[in-house]
Amino acid sequence: MINNVTIMGRLTAAPELKVTESGTSVLRFCVAVERAYVPKGQERQTDFINVVAWRQTAEFVDRNFNKGQMIAVEGSIQTRKYQDGQGNTRTAFEVVANNVSFCGDKKTAPAAPEPEPEDPLDVEYDDPYLNL
Repeated sequence: MINNVTIMGRLTAAPELKVTESGTSVLRFCVAVERAYVPKGQERQTDFINVVAWRQTAEFVDRNFNKGQMIAVEGSIQTRKYQDGQGNTRTAFEVVANNVSFCGDKKTAPAAPEPEPEDPLDVEYDDPYLNL
């Protein structure tokens, strides 16, 4: 069976690392992910996807990410049951992170100037097919 998911979006809050009674690091966070399709005449919709990270992955997210930062998460979907405040049984869906990656910053950094070519043979020709 296959259970793989990859999401990319922005953290909705600052991550808060917790430690279980057995000493295992765990971190729960939410990622705001924009939908690819925008219905005509409507605004783009956003999904808020809950993620849980364990051990070194949790510690990595805690050290390196803040609210509003872009994050890419690879993992699997997991469900769990819980009781709400009225005693009703609910089902939660969340992504269990296997790997997280940086994918940009909230602020757009100015582009660095392009370096001049150092190769003396790097010559432009009049042929438009060669200067692509």
